[in-house]
Amino acid sequence: MLTGKQKSFLRGLLNPMSPIFQVGKGGITENLLKQLDEALEARELIKITVLNNQVAEPETIAQEIAAGTGAEVVQVIGNKIGLYRAAKKKRIELP
Repeated sequence: MLTGKQKSFLRGLLNPMSPIFQVGKGGITENLLKQLDEALEARELIKITVLNNQVAEPETIAQEIAAGTGAEVVQVIGNKIGLYRAAKKKRIELP
């Protein structure tokens, strides 16, 4: 569980990042979860865009992805989701 200070630190790192995944009308599939899992292991912190043709709310999608990958939701702003999961080989030192 991330503290407020840690989430604030991670939000600062997320701000300049570009989204590396999109969730569209196909929704959350096993293949998407597998790719997100691999990306989280490689990067620890990722940003995802929820396309306008998706019927579910971004907050709901963020919680589903977090549950499926074991990640934590750092933030959901508009249609952007930020996720964090510590990797075996740590890249980000949390305060």
